[in-house]
Amino acid sequence: MADSSYSPRLRTGVVLCGTGTAGAYQAGVLRALAEAGVKIDVLAAHGAGVFTGLCAAIDGGARLWDPAGPWTGARLGRAYRWRGALRAAAIGLGVAVLLLLSPLLVLLFASIVYAASVLAALGSLPNVSERLIGLYRLSLEALFSPPVLPTLMPRAVVLALVVAAAVILTAAVRSLAHDPSRRRMRGAFWWRLFGSPIDAEEPASTFVETLWQLVRGASNEPRPSAAEIGRRYVDVLADNFGQPGFRELILAVHDLDARRDLVGAVLPAGSRGLFEARRRMSTPREAEVIDFTGPQREMVVDVLVGAMRLPVATAPHGAVFPSDSYWRGELHRFCDRPELSARLLDELAGIGVEQVILVTPAAPPAVPHGLRTRPISLRSRIGEFVRSVETASFADVGLAAGARFPGFFVVRPDHNPIGPFDFAGVYDEASDRRRTVAELIQQGHEDAYRQFIEPAVASGERLEEI
Repeated sequence: MADSSYSPRLRTGVVLCGTGTAGAYQAGVLRALAEAGVKIDVLAAHGAGVFTGLCAAIDGGARLWDPAGPWTGARLGRAYRWRGALRAAAIGLGVAVLLLLSPLLVLLFASIVYAASVLAALGSLPNVSERLIGLYRLSLEALFSPPVLPTLMPRAVVLALVVAAAVILTAAVRSLAHDPSRRRMRGAFWWRLFGSPIDAEEPASTFVETLWQLVRGASNEPRPSAAEIGRRYVDVLADNFGQPGFRELILAVHDLDARRDLVGAVLPAGSRGLFEARRRMSTPREAEVIDFTGPQREMVVDVLVGAMRLPVATAPHGAVFPSDSYWRGELHRFCDRPELSARLLDELAGIGVEQVILVTPAAPPAVPHGLRTRPISLRSRIGEFVRSVETASFADVGLAAGARFPGFFVVRPDHNPIGPFDFAGVYDEASDRRRTVAELIQQGHEDAYRQFIEPAVASGERLEEI
C-alpha cells in the first residue's frame, strides 16, 4: 500500500516488524526491492527482522531467499517447540494414564471381539467365532492374572510418574546451574520447575550459524564465541559502508531488567554523529543505546538472540554489558516487544531518514464475516495473540509514520494464515490447502511488487524523469 509518492533521491529506511516466521515474509519483500533496484539507506528491525536486517545489511540478502537458505531448512521445523523436559514429562504422564486405563481398553477390546464372534456365528463361520472367543479369553487371563494387574501395573504407573517428575526436576537443576545470574527469584519452587513453556534455542541457533557463515566468507574457520562473531560482523559492515549491498543498521530489543527499549546501531560517521548527539541529550537515552561501533560490538549476537525471545512464553536471554558501559557489567534479560516499531521510527527520523517502507507479515484488522476456526493448542493460541498484537500496534505505528515522514509506504499481506510459530507450515481453511514458509517468502515478493514497486516506485521514477 503506497501512502505517498516515492522518490529515489530521498534518504530511505526499511522497518522490519514481526515475530518468528515474519522473517520469511521480510526476505521475500527484500528480494523484490533488490530486483527493482530500490535504494535502501538504512535497515531498522526488531524481532525476526533483526536476523533479516543483519544479513541484508552486509549484502547477504540472497542467502535469506535462497531455496536452500535457512527459512526452508529442516532445522527451523523444530523452532519454538515445547521445552524438551515438558515434552518428555508429557510422554511419561501419557504412559501412566494409558496404563491406568488399560483395564477399560481390554474391556473395550472384549466387546469388539464379542460382537465379531456373534457376527461370525450368524454368518455360519463357527471356526472363526471360536478363535475370536479364545482370543478374548486369553487377553483376560493375561491381564487379570496375579503377576500383571495387581503387581506389575501399579509399579509401571509409579515408574512412569517418577520418570516424568525426574525429567522436570533435572531440567530445573540444569537451568539453575547454567543460569549466569545469581539473583534470588521470588515465587514458589514449582515455577522454577516448569519455567517458560516454549524453547527458543531454535531458531536462534540457526540464525547465529547463518550470520557466521556470511561473516567468515569463503574461509573454513570454526564458529567462534558469540562476542567474536559480533566484533567480526561490525568490522565487516563498518569497513564496507558505501559499497553496493551494505547499509546502515539499527536494531531494537527490550530490556526486562532496565524496563527500557534498547537500540543498537552500526552507522557511518555522518549518521553516527546525529545518533550520538541525541544519545548525549539525556541520561535516559544514554541508558538505552548500545554502541555497536565501540566496545559493545560484542553484544550484536546477544541482541539477535534476545530478539527471538517472546515475553513470558519463552525464557529471556541473559546478556552481560561491558564494564565500561552505562550498565557497568550488569547482566540483563532481553526479549522482543511488538511495539518496538514506534521506537525504530523515532530513531530513523533522528538520523535524517525522509521516507520509510514498513514491512510486516500481519494482515490488516478483521472485517465482518472474516472469522476463522480458533486454534486449540496452547502454542497456536500464543501465536494468535502475538499476531493480533502485531496487527494492532502496526496500525498505531502507521499513523505515526504517515504524519512524520514525507514518504511513507506499507507492505503487508491481505491474508496470511501462517502464524509466528508455524515453521512447518499450516492448513489454510480459506484456500483449503496447506501453506508453507516457502510460499510466505513468495507472498512477500509478490506483495512488494503489487503494493509498492508497481504503484509507487514506477510512478515515482517517471515523475523524476519529467
